[in-house]
Amino acid sequence: MQLEPRKPAVVRDQVLPLKSDADVVQARQAVRRAAEELKFNLVEQTKIVTAASELARNTLLHGRGGTMKVEFVADLSRRGLRLTFEDRGPGIADISRALQDGFSTADGLGLGLPGARRLMSEFDIQSKLGEGTRVTVVRWKP
Repeated sequence: MQLEPRKPAVVRDQVLPLKSDADVVQARQAVRRAAEELKFNLVEQTKIVTAASELARNTLLHGRGGTMKVEFVADLSRRGLRLTFEDRGPGIADISRALQDGFSTADGLGLGLPGARRLMSEFDIQSKLGEGTRVTVVRWKP
């Protein structure tokens, strides 16, 4: 008999809209406050905010807007911050290609998704063409 992995408990959450550039700024500020509250050091805060900024911008530009959920999570031995970016945009045709450095569909540098994946402890992406994309990232306290 296999035991199911234990999912972290959500301690607190907040959902923010991502409909404009101003919302992206608000999202970054909310993530910075959450990382400070969890007492991540300055380097960790910068990594989390950078990943959040990239993913929020992708949600706005590629997904035509959506939401960001900020969750304080905890399991038996650790605490962390989980961010979920969700849109109802066109979806991603080739996720593995989108996760390669340098691939861009919007004349950018193509570092957003792969960079965010490197900056966070956990990274999950789900996308369906014509339905949208959900990216969930977690940063655990070291």
